[in-house]
Amino acid sequence: MTRTTHFVFFLVEEFSHLAFSCALEPLRIANLVSGKPLYRWSLISADGRTATCSNGSVTLVGGGMEPVKHADRLFLISGINVQDHVTPELLAFLRRERAAGTPLGAICSAAYILARAGFLNGIEAAIHWEYHDLIVEEFPEVNLVRNVFVSKAKIITASGGTAAADLMLHLIGQQHGTDLATAIADQMVYNAVREGSAAQRVSLQSRHGMRNAHLMRAIAMMEEHIEEPLSPSLIAERLGISTRQLERLFGRYLNSTPKHYFLEMRLHRARNLLVQTEQSVTEIAMACGFRSTSHFSKVFRGVYGTSPVAQRTTLG
Repeated sequence: MTRTTHFVFFLVEEFSHLAFSCALEPLRIANLVSGKPLYRWSLISADGRTATCSNGSVTLVGGGMEPVKHADRLFLISGINVQDHVTPELLAFLRRERAAGTPLGAICSAAYILARAGFLNGIEAAIHWEYHDLIVEEFPEVNLVRNVFVSKAKIITASGGTAAADLMLHLIGQQHGTDLATAIADQMVYNAVREGSAAQRVSLQSRHGMRNAHLMRAIAMMEEHIEEPLSPSLIAERLGISTRQLERLFGRYLNSTPKHYFLEMRLHRARNLLVQTEQSVTEIAMACGFRSTSHFSKVFRGVYGTSPVAQRTTLG
């Protein structure tokens, strides 16, 4: 008999309805597609009665901050103004659950709550891009990454929005196979499923604003020169700053280097082209600034753990 996995979702006030739906719906569809009760879920909140999301909708929940029973993982889901909803009671609840051995996870801005509890020190974590600067400032001990989700750490984190669906499809695939995960994605009409290593892609103006004008312009240059990559020194020269200053900006705000960030950008573009177009691997390599197909394949495999051809077969 198939074992049913139980997820508990703690809905923090002003939580993201999009992230919540993207986390829950893959589980429901998994049961529907498989014809088996692979997953069940429970909803809880601070007051044990309701939780209001950022769009004003009210969700009924089945419990509060009493001890969680028989949970395979407790996920926190939050959204805007997360700092306002971190209470001593919530932190105490999380510490009790951690001490009791309940595996924890965080979706959207909820990694901030776990960082406040001290749970993310020294481990990789993902959070919605809007909270990157906040985490860097308040919790330098957290190894913040730009990935859409982190599933290999003891505490699972996802950056929010559709990244919650990416995470759940990943977990379902691990438990019950990629065929089921693919069938669920098909039911969701979700063709651009991302692996955890994929970087969050957001508006440069929204993400960095005028506070980081040099960084914004540097990334814009990179996007404009995917086919013919610019060196960090040339980017710095065009910005009128030193290469060292450019490297500090990337390290401070993106936890990366200009060279590595540019490579990730090019590989992300290549991966999308592999999945979404019929272009040959050679054409994609050239379009993404790689000097040869063999070099492209080697770098791609080093980052994603699979060849471009196998990637296309898996997700195409």
